[in-house]
Amino acid sequence: MARIVGPMILTAALRAFPSLFHGAALRLLLKTLTLTLLIFVALGGGIWAGFHALRLHYGWGGGGLAEATVTALAVVALGWLLFRATAMAVMGLFADDIIEAVERQSYPEAAATARSVGWARSGRYALASVRRTLGWNLLALPAYLFLLVTGVGTIALFLALNAYLLGRDMADMVEPRHPALPPIGGGSRWLMGLLSAIAFLLPLVNLLAPIWSAAMAVHMLHGQRKSA
Repeated sequence: MARIVGPMILTAALRAFPSLFHGAALRLLLKTLTLTLLIFVALGGGIWAGFHALRLHYGWGGGGLAEATVTALAVVALGWLLFRATAMAVMGLFADDIIEAVERQSYPEAAATARSVGWARSGRYALASVRRTLGWNLLALPAYLFLLVTGVGTIALFLALNAYLLGRDMADMVEPRHPALPPIGGGSRWLMGLLSAIAFLLPLVNLLAPIWSAAMAVHMLHGQRKSA
């Protein structure tokens, strides 16, 4: 079984690409990017308001330029850390749209017997995803900084950790719809998450990464069943 995990992951990843052009995927992409952008705009506004209040309270100089600079740097830094978590959490609320579309097209029998996850459970999964991502990445932050001197250590640790986190998120999107099916194996989850984490690091590609990841998880779950 271990020998076929790699080919199964590649097959699932390749089969997920056409899903990016599905109507449900485009609608989900618009929802995800819009809500994610609004969250970061609100975050930037909160950072600006907080720094503005501190500057006035302590009489710091710099005026609006200093406030804008601090806000921009903070949003960029938090964006690197939080974009993946925010986008995946937001998409998790609407993931059924693309998952149902992929299953109806590629696995109609499974789609007919799928169990609806519902908003409440989707919301719980989304919040759990954010907590895990923030918690583990904040714990790893000292290691990220320490490994900067190696040139590649920070990226390697980021990919390894977030491969685990993303793999779990992806499995949580598809497995509850089919409780009778065997869950995706731990090694497969990590490899799925690794491909997804790499996609999130690539400019422009990272915008499509959440949808591609969800579609890949669908193909992995059902492909694993066929290979069993």
